[in-house]
Amino acid sequence: MKFRLAAFLFLFILSVCPRPALADPLDEPFLAAREAAWTGDRARLERLADELRGHELAAYVDYWRLQLDLKNDIDPATVMAFLADNEGDYLAEKVRGDWLRQVGKQQQWPVFDAEYPALAQPDQELACYALQSRLARCDRSAAGEATEPPCDPAALDEAMPLWLNLVEPPESCYPVLEALIINKRIMDGDVWARIRRQVEANRLTGARHSMNYLPPSQTPDARTALAVTDSPMPWLARTAPSESRMYRELAALAVARIARGDPRLAAERLERLDARLRAGEKEWAWGIVGWQAALRHMSEASGWFARAGDAPMSDEVAQWRVRAALRAQDWNGVRSAIAKLPPALAGQPDWIYWLGRAVRAEGRVEEAGALFARIAGQPNFYGNLADEELGRAVALPPRAAPPSAAELARAEANGSIRRALALFRLNLRTEGAREWNWALRGMSDRELLAASAVAERAGVYDRAIAAASRTRGEHDYTLRYPSPYAGQIRPAAREQLLDDAWVYGLVRQESRFVANARSSAGASGLMQLMPATARWVAGKIGLKNYHPGRVNDLEINVLLGASYLRMVMDRLDNHPVLASAGYNAGPGRARKWQADRPLEGAIYAETIPFNETRDYVKKVMSNAVYYSALFNGQPRPLADWLGVVGPRGETKTEELP
Repeated sequence: MKFRLAAFLFLFILSVCPRPALADPLDEPFLAAREAAWTGDRARLERLADELRGHELAAYVDYWRLQLDLKNDIDPATVMAFLADNEGDYLAEKVRGDWLRQVGKQQQWPVFDAEYPALAQPDQELACYALQSRLARCDRSAAGEATEPPCDPAALDEAMPLWLNLVEPPESCYPVLEALIINKRIMDGDVWARIRRQVEANRLTGARHSMNYLPPSQTPDARTALAVTDSPMPWLARTAPSESRMYRELAALAVARIARGDPRLAAERLERLDARLRAGEKEWAWGIVGWQAALRHMSEASGWFARAGDAPMSDEVAQWRVRAALRAQDWNGVRSAIAKLPPALAGQPDWIYWLGRAVRAEGRVEEAGALFARIAGQPNFYGNLADEELGRAVALPPRAAPPSAAELARAEANGSIRRALALFRLNLRTEGAREWNWALRGMSDRELLAASAVAERAGVYDRAIAAASRTRGEHDYTLRYPSPYAGQIRPAAREQLLDDAWVYGLVRQESRFVANARSSAGASGLMQLMPATARWVAGKIGLKNYHPGRVNDLEINVLLGASYLRMVMDRLDNHPVLASAGYNAGPGRARKWQADRPLEGAIYAETIPFNETRDYVKKVMSNAVYYSALFNGQPRPLADWLGVVGPRGETKTEELP
């Protein structure tokens, strides 16, 4: 049934997506072969395979043929022959990984161990199979069997970080986690810590599964576990308090679940439980209540975080303790919360910058300057702000010499680059991006710049950006920040009285200039318009003969996107930070995130509760700085773009979609 559904969806996508322009006469048979592979039509695939021997992407046809056999028992010699023919290419890595999954499931450890080291980029599933294999050797060694390679006791040490960090593990990791328990590396406190982390991440099925690892005296029955995670208030109301660890831990989990819907109610329930819970349990629960309050910009958030003390927190919760203090403009609280972050997290540009601001607010100007200097010059939001704090304008690095003819020729001859461009030509973007990223591994700056130039010439701007953004010493910011479609974007921006540097910064973040981009949510085109939004804007501006298919037309997409952006600006105080947030998450949310008093634009951006939108806004605004430098010869300061976000005002009479 699942296979039939997948085949139906594949054929549906083929029917609604625009067909690419076919530059090679064998492109049509290639797409037909892909369809045959998806639908499991082996006979048709075999017929087409002979026809496609000379095609640039013939290896993909061989891969599809092999893939049909990988689902069953396959002769290892067939796999090894494919790997030998394609060694070093992306498809060899893909086949090797697929095959290792099969032999890992079958616990064919000698075969797995022989081939696993050749895998360049193992995923978590395969890494857990590798740990399984090493643990199995130790089991055999303990039983008196000789093993080659020998038992490696360090496997359990390497598995330990998975216990807390892997809240939703693939199937291959469960035997590894269970081995930690069997070998007494994990005790009941560690199991409860994992359950807390899973509840925090809203992985409730996983949390209930982890309860099976508890000692019998602490293991709730299935009905109780479900009630705690799905109906926490009724469970607390009807359950008699107890001194048992199981009750205490479940009560803390119930409070955490209530906090997701109503932090104040959760705080009230936690106050009632104060005498029943022990320090570690209630401090964790107060951290979750503080986190959920901070996400809602509630004034009580910092106070509730304070009641969490020094309890261990996940990275997400710990960062929101900083943001709660930041939103309150409590600089002492900001400094204190950053001091509690794990060192790796505290060393990120975000928190180095805000620590600099906090210590400067306390009068330690030299210490603040040293912190800003640590991240100044980095091509990102906080690197830009640090430059400006030190009185420097954000500067474009010297432009590298253009790739020579020989460098371009080598890039064009690169097999992965050739295949990637052929896949992009056929609108097979997922496969193309994987080939492209494989090609960039280990490239020097000169090779990256040549690859970027080749992609730009082919009109594959997102890959040009991907390659140019990896350079370390030689840079070309015209490739990192390309400005294609100037005949459409810049006039539309001028018509709507929008700064073209900001519009380009937004489009770069929205679609990376992929004209036919389509998101998983259904947004389309350069400016990633949802169908309902495009239709509404078309009606508002009086666009005649509009129908949904026209949203992918470049001119129409830019016209509608720029018009909508203007409408968002008008309803959000003409502020580019608010408008960027509103364009991504909706104008209503952007307005809701305003404070009841003026707020520094950088603080508004950092305290956006949606991870995607927070990252988006910071990148759009930093992009605008670089585009303004490229367009005008000097950058408009980021602090000028950010400005001050005014207090939340009255809702406009007409809401935007």
